Amino acid sequence: MGIMGNNLWDLWVEEVVPKLDSRNGFMPLRPMRLPSLGEAEEEATAQRKSHPDDDEFETFQGMQPWDRLSVYISIPETFYQRLLEGGELVSKNELEDSKISLNQQRFRKLLLFAGNDFLGLSRHPAIAKATAKAVVEHGTGPRGSPLVCGYTDYHIALESSLAKLKKKEACLLCPSGFAANMAVMVAIGSLAPLLSVGKRPTQEEKIAIFSDALNHASIVDGLKLAERHGGVQYFVYKHCDMSHLDALLTNCKMKKKVVVTDSLFSMDGDFAPVVELAALRKKHGFLFVLDDAHGTFVWGKNGGGVAEEFNCENDIDICIGTLSKAAASLGGFITCSKIWKQFIQSRGRSFIFSTIAPVPLTAASYASVVVSRKEPWRRTEIRKRMQEFQDLTGIPVTSQILSVIVGNVEKLFKASQVLLESGFFIVPVGPPAVPPNTGRLRVTLTAAHTAEDIKRLVSILSDYVNFQVTTNYRSNLHAKL
Repeated sequence: MGIMGNNLWDLWVEEVVPKLDSRNGFMPLRPMRLPSLGEAEEEATAQRKSHPDDDEFETFQGMQPWDRLSVYISIPETFYQRLLEGGELVSKNELEDSKISLNQQRFRKLLLFAGNDFLGLSRHPAIAKATAKAVVEHGTGPRGSPLVCGYTDYHIALESSLAKLKKKEACLLCPSGFAANMAVMVAIGSLAPLLSVGKRPTQEEKIAIFSDALNHASIVDGLKLAERHGGVQYFVYKHCDMSHLDALLTNCKMKKKVVVTDSLFSMDGDFAPVVELAALRKKHGFLFVLDDAHGTFVWGKNGGGVAEEFNCENDIDICIGTLSKAAASLGGFITCSKIWKQFIQSRGRSFIFSTIAPVPLTAASYASVVVSRKEPWRRTEIRKRMQEFQDLTGIPVTSQILSVIVGNVEKLFKASQVLLESGFFIVPVGPPAVPPNTGRLRVTLTAAHTAEDIKRLVSILSDYVNFQVTTNYRSNLHAKL
């Protein structure tokens, strides 16, 4: 039923949107253009370009001094001591720290291996210039919902650039990646009640959504909310286990099926098997929803993400992303067909009832899209750091996110303490966030790190982690102290 099943999804959405029209339930976007400071005539406003030409952004072919600033942070001395002593997770300690003014404290400079600014764009001058220009011309913008007064030419330009990047017809901006996932799940969940014409959908009429066991919390919460509305039943398949998913899909008697997964899992750094998922899509005809939060801008020749990297972009029906990681800005987005965009903007409550991103941040995000495309060396640098880490440790590194599993809480704290004293900021993750005796260091590699940074990090880790005693933990870094 594969190809026919995917065509049916288009037919179902095309059937529902006119029903929303008839009930006054369609929520249109209201595009507008903002006047610039100093523009005295409407004609000048009308002739103003909606966004800069891409050639106006100055880009560079190699690391510049400002790039290094994106991987350094300074933390208050009291917080530093709290981290060293293991008192970070004690609430009263934080309350004590809050009594001391930051102006009265000394600070510790640390090399950051824990952030999500994968391309190192947060200090790029072209992006800063675009942001400042938007502030001078428009302030913070209309500060409204995109369904009321917040949908400006800046937002339209950003949506167009993201749709092009993801090779989709349309894009819908959301206030965050969390909100984007919530909007998609809730919108999909509302489809069955709308199709059932005035009655609660039967079990067979509901939508079956299959979710990876390690999907992001925003997907999980969206599924729970969609299920509460009565149009969805969701099933959890074992992490990246395609045999288990195939069996669940085969045994499910519900006609409308959806599979949703992270593309690159944020804790372990492993990829979803998107090629195998694409094959199952052809077999079962499900709607394929991909959350590409950690893959967008980093993976693929053009930064199109994990689907581009594995050459299966056409198999993804809805691709969700964020602007708060590799784009070094803030916000989320949904790329899909035009009819799906209309449906989600009318039924995705986390989109409908949220203020859209301010114009300066939207200008920054647009600049990030351009810079990411024009500076492909940044993606190359990430791969170099991955290869260097692998060469020095002998452990396969599959992505820019490394999960160094060190064992019990005591061993994890010891490794974390030594790294901190050596000038590295890496966040340890222990129970209950992870199972007992799997405490880990989550390490993120960026384009702004250097080969020397990797050597120093591995040198320190080698004193406390035996890289010769390793286990393949979900195809990622796993070592024992």
